[in-house]
Order: sequence, then structure tokens, then C-alpha cells
Amino acid sequence: MSLKELLMDDLKVAMRDKDVIRKSVITMLRAAVKQVEVDQRIELDDEAIIDIIAKQIKQKNNAIVEFKNGDRQDLVELTEKEIELLMKYLPEQLTEDELVKIVDEAMTSTGASSMKDMGKVMGIVTNATKGKADGKLVADLVKKALSGKA
Repeated sequence: MSLKELLMDDLKVAMRDKDVIRKSVITMLRAAVKQVEVDQRIELDDEAIIDIIAKQIKQKNNAIVEFKNGDRQDLVELTEKEIELLMKYLPEQLTEDELVKIVDEAMTSTGASSMKDMGKVMGIVTNATKGKADGKLVADLVKKALSGKA
């Protein structure tokens, strides 16, 4: 079953169960997918949909920071629930140990030795972890590994 079909099925279940938050998250996600398809005149595959989900999670994490600054705990909790629902549609996330191993392999294969090589390493690691890890965490681990080598 494709991710689009899964989203449609889950939307039907959320509507039947009167799960307002889940319904709104799935509707928002389907709208984002449809928008990209209409704008680019293409049919998105699961990988492209995973990219959209990851972007939405990143936006929601940024929103949480703003909500905390504005002392809006109610919105923080709602947004955290939304992120939790979106995470269910992503592939299983890699652990930090697995990410460190991937970063080490990328550094070895590129011969990276300083922060100047961050772009090369990030390119390899990002492709290997697409949808399976938070980009900020990956960047932090690469920076840490490269600064430790210097």
C-alpha cells in the first residue's frame, strides 16, 4: 500500500472515530502533497511524500520554540501531538549510534579531515539517512566528528 493510500485510509478512520487532531493533521498533509503535485504537474512517490512529512515536522518543531517563547503551553502540546502523528508515516528513525557509524563511514570514504569537508560528508550522510533522521541532528553529529578530527 502506498503512502497516499495509507493516508486516505487513515483519514477515513479518523473521520469515523471523530479524531479531530488526527483528521486535521492528515488533511493538512494530503493538502501539502496535492499542492506539490499540482504545482509541479507530477505524481509524487512515497519518497517525495516522506520529504514533505519531514519538512512539516521541521516546521512544527520551529513552531514549538515560538509557542514556548510566547508562553502558549496549549499550542505546544497540540503541536507535539501533531508531530507524533506525522512521525508514524516516516520510516523507522535511526538511533544516534547508527548515525555516528554512518557519519564515520562517510568521513572515511571521502577522506574528510576538517570542517572544510563538511559539504562532502553531509551529502553522503543525508542521502543515506533520508527520512530516517532529523537533519539538524545529522549536521550536529557531522560537525562534532569533523571538529574532533582537527
